[in-house]
Amino acid sequence: MEVTRVRALRGPNLWSRHTVIEAVVACPSEERDLGRDTVFEQRLRERFPAIGALHANTPSVPISMAHALELTALALQAQAGCPVTFSRTTPTEVPGTFQVAVQYAEEAVGRLALQTAQALIRAALTGEPFDVPGAIAQIKELDEDERLGPSTGAIVDAAVARGIPFRRLTSGSLVQLGWGRKQRRIQAAEVDRTSAIAESIAQDKDLTKKLLHAAGVPVPLGRPVADLEDGWRAALEIGLPVVVKPQDGNQGKGVTVNIDNRMHYDMAYAAAAEYGEVMVEKYLPGSDYRLLVVGNALVAAARREPPLVVGDGQRSVRELVDQVNQDPRRGTGHGTSLTKIRIDAIAQTRLAAQGLTADSVPPKGQRVILRNNANLSTGGTATDVTDSVHPEVAARAIEAAQTVGLDICGVDVVCESVLQPLEAQGGGIVEVNAAPGLRMHLSPSFGKGRDVGAAVIGHMFPAGDDGRIPVIAVTGTNGKTTTVRLTAHLLKAQGLCVGMTNTDGVYVGNCQIDSGDCSGPRSARNVLAHPDVDAAVLETARGGLLREGLAFDQCQVAVVTNLGQGDHLGLNYITTLEDLSVLKRVIVLNVAPSGTAVLNAADPAVAAMAAHCPGSVTFFAQDGRHPVIQTHRAQGKRVVFAEKGDLVCAEGRFEKRLPLARIPLTRQGKIGFQVENVMASVGAAWAVGAPWEIIQKGLVTFVSDAQGVPGRFNVFDYAGAMLIADYGHNPDAIAALVASVDALPARRRAVVISGAGDRRDEDIREQTRMLGAAFDDVILYQDACQRGRADGEVLTLLRQGLQDAARAACVEEIRGEFTAIDHALARLHAGDLCLILIDQVQEALAHIQRRCDETQAAAPAKATAKPRKAVPKTAQTSSMARPAPRHAVKAVAELAVAGMGA
Repeated sequence: MEVTRVRALRGPNLWSRHTVIEAVVACPSEERDLGRDTVFEQRLRERFPAIGALHANTPSVPISMAHALELTALALQAQAGCPVTFSRTTPTEVPGTFQVAVQYAEEAVGRLALQTAQALIRAALTGEPFDVPGAIAQIKELDEDERLGPSTGAIVDAAVARGIPFRRLTSGSLVQLGWGRKQRRIQAAEVDRTSAIAESIAQDKDLTKKLLHAAGVPVPLGRPVADLEDGWRAALEIGLPVVVKPQDGNQGKGVTVNIDNRMHYDMAYAAAAEYGEVMVEKYLPGSDYRLLVVGNALVAAARREPPLVVGDGQRSVRELVDQVNQDPRRGTGHGTSLTKIRIDAIAQTRLAAQGLTADSVPPKGQRVILRNNANLSTGGTATDVTDSVHPEVAARAIEAAQTVGLDICGVDVVCESVLQPLEAQGGGIVEVNAAPGLRMHLSPSFGKGRDVGAAVIGHMFPAGDDGRIPVIAVTGTNGKTTTVRLTAHLLKAQGLCVGMTNTDGVYVGNCQIDSGDCSGPRSARNVLAHPDVDAAVLETARGGLLREGLAFDQCQVAVVTNLGQGDHLGLNYITTLEDLSVLKRVIVLNVAPSGTAVLNAADPAVAAMAAHCPGSVTFFAQDGRHPVIQTHRAQGKRVVFAEKGDLVCAEGRFEKRLPLARIPLTRQGKIGFQVENVMASVGAAWAVGAPWEIIQKGLVTFVSDAQGVPGRFNVFDYAGAMLIADYGHNPDAIAALVASVDALPARRRAVVISGAGDRRDEDIREQTRMLGAAFDDVILYQDACQRGRADGEVLTLLRQGLQDAARAACVEEIRGEFTAIDHALARLHAGDLCLILIDQVQEALAHIQRRCDETQAAAPAKATAKPRKAVPKTAQTSSMARPAPRHAVKAVAELAVAGMGA
């Protein structure tokens, strides 16, 4: 077995809504049916019993080594405690080659599980031993390191429960909640609107105490000290016992309480000094409580106990600690609800104060305290007391948080009981903490856990707010970019700041923030992370879906324009139109329940996607009598179609007519593919609630030129000859272009074409086969990037398509796109037409515009031209030509806003 490719699909994908690791696995013939020899499965189950019986997803499919890899990788993660349940193995059209998909919760963990599964399978094949418990422990350890900590995780879980999307921005705890203008950010239990000044105050224990004291909040006496001796003088002035702690600290680091002698004080000072300046304050007797304040409310409270063990008269303190640390809730960091108890210098000092050492055997029932402070991070425990907090104690905690300025705050209180006011029992607030740990409230050692994550989310997002902006995803074979641009334009007309991705770049508002083919998930994530974006319109190409999955968990609108045979079939095991349909419908599967899929009713493969949409469906088609349109309309559902020169939008008894004559893009409805693009865009804008007057205004003002929709049927005038530049690059696009160009009068027709190397051979040939029947001259050039093809291979295929050309009289090969364009321009005369199928869109359009500007600048004030003779079926052309007829010029003007391409 050989694993030839591994990649992480980080969003909903071809296999599942889950994140998955996808691997391509090649199995030799003897590993394609493990049912022939049960020795391997027996060995594998001996080493890893948890895997259970090997099985395939489809009962009729033989169990291969790829299936064994899939099931092993999933079971290893499950045994390590990872929340994973999905896996699948699918054979490809290549014999012995499989695609394996295994769910993961953390990408690094999923990759490690796949590698470990490979090693385990090799051991089973060779009969060698394998340390499965050690491997699972390694996966579990990595998972604990990679996954969000309990505080951040609780908040994210609460966000997911509210339907709020999230994105982890770093490997740590920085997380984006929501999208675009509605987004918020957290880092552990700290939110983006937490004041940096308030945090600074909370870290300065002396300043915090002064502010609280000034506000009338009870606090213990104390002060910062300059050195060891000054600290001891302060302790004597205040009166023993005292507390020694860093002036700027957190998580109980360096804190020692209940110090009543010089030796204990010296050790406590040394521990605190490791973290900076030291302060000494009065020790308040009683229990240690943590009160959690979120906004203006107390949401949880816990009584904290210091780390301790209870003697049994048989085991030493060290052995008792080891026993307590066996509790699975205890870990070494903050990833578990409790922390392991440590026997360090502070613990030994505390033991000495009790007349014990780590090796002493305490009598049965004796409570042995290992530390005075009760922080969970030092091994303490917590008991929930939320329902017991006196209203005045809660009010004091809220007052303390607001005095410091913290919206999420952990208030440390020392008192005998929270059942009565602090002043009545001599209690006080000893610390106010920014970014407080939440795990003691989520999973207390005793008592009821509190959903404090929900409280934080409720503070950040008002009720009913899911942090989402409208997301419109557009896919299909042709028309995607024009539909994306027009839809974005309609939303902009509403006054929204629209983020848009397409094959030309990334746009936010009126600014382009990235260039190139940006139709993948990385660009989409950048748009959703932009704080100015009110709505996102995202071109969703097949490549990004295959490489990484979707950039979002749900979309409000999914638009599928059409499906064609030439859309990269044969790549990445997408070999048939059915395969392509399954891939493209991923966006339809992930429409929100309240969302809409906008589907082409005239395309059977697209129309069939309606059954997979969790939300509603809007169908569009040029023919209002199409059975799918008529049936959908009869059911009172949304449809968009053309009728009597109008674009008709209907739902139940509602009907809105938009005259096609007022939509320049369609040229009075004559350009069929643009009518479909308009329908798809109107359906999307309708789905997100755009007002009809705004939709009408946007349709009238949208211009499809080289600036507005580059590479989509952009028309130029070159000394009286018509140039049409387009990015069409598949047979369906070429067919639509030929139909449009056929309607234009011309003396002679030329085409400049290359071919994308990542298309099937027959698709490349089919393009020139159609062009050879429609054009007199064909100029071939080679793309700058051959996309995996050998040098000259694409040109050979293009020539093969022209072998039986019905019309093309002259076929030439030119190396270089711009050289080919210049060669074609040099042969043109007034009245000619030249279709240029460009590769480097922006550069080619700029080059063509420069050439047009040069001819215009060089032209005399009055140009004269004589009619030329008919051009014979050779490469010869006359040097004279007459101006184009007026009706041809009018046709150019009408088609100047028409666009083609993806």
